[in-house]
Amino acid sequence: MDCLVALMFLGVGCRLSLAATIAHTSHRSGADKQMIISRRSLLLGTLAAPALLSACATTEPKNPPIPAKVAELPPQSPEDPELDARYGAFEDGGHLVPAVPYKQIDPQYLRQRVTDPTGEMPGTVVVDTSKRFLYVVEAGGTAMRYGIGVGRQGFSWEGDGVIHWRQAWPRWKPPAEMIGRQPELEKYSIANGGMEPGVMNPLGARALYIYRDGQDTLYRLHGSPEWNSIGKAVSSGCVRLMNHDIVDLYERVPYHARIKVFQAPMPQPQQPDTSLNAA
Repeated sequence: MDCLVALMFLGVGCRLSLAATIAHTSHRSGADKQMIISRRSLLLGTLAAPALLSACATTEPKNPPIPAKVAELPPQSPEDPELDARYGAFEDGGHLVPAVPYKQIDPQYLRQRVTDPTGEMPGTVVVDTSKRFLYVVEAGGTAMRYGIGVGRQGFSWEGDGVIHWRQAWPRWKPPAEMIGRQPELEKYSIANGGMEPGVMNPLGARALYIYRDGQDTLYRLHGSPEWNSIGKAVSSGCVRLMNHDIVDLYERVPYHARIKVFQAPMPQPQQPDTSLNAA
């Protein structure tokens, strides 16, 4: 419609201008009249063309409407070749450790590098039982974080200690108190040599034994075939990790590494005072 109106006005304007030109040049010769009319017509057409094109052009608004925000999807388990390899089946010490279906685990409990929330020295192991996390503090302000499951004994002790002893594919020797509650475990007692190492052994692929002041605290960090217990409080055991993660932890933590266990929520590290009044 706009284009049609513009064309109509353009035509009227051209005719009026042409008529005025003819009247003004009536006293001139025929050849002069024709040349003047042609030049005037060409000039009018040239000046009118931009206006005509402008009237017909389609323009975009300067501020197009912002599309509505797409609703965020709920958190999904990460899935990539690295995680496939990290939690895939592997052979270790003559034992075949089956793959872990990591997509069925809350992603926060998968092994991952995070900003260090502990404020401890590099090399320190920190157990936060309330949040079901274990950290190995690294240099540079980061920490390797593991998801854990916490058994009855895992809630029984807290404080500072050292990892005095580490063992690959340990035997499981239930304490006398447990055998008293479950007599069928007598065959795995200390006197009977414990349960043979293996993927179904409650201590899993590795065990780290915690001492304080030279004494065994009976507190353990150990593997477990029960991947679905990670992130939960469980009925027995100490601090369990998936077998894949306890093997990784074992390689990162040396003998006599320092360990801190918190039963209450882990305190936030103190931030340095950067105010101008600081001494």
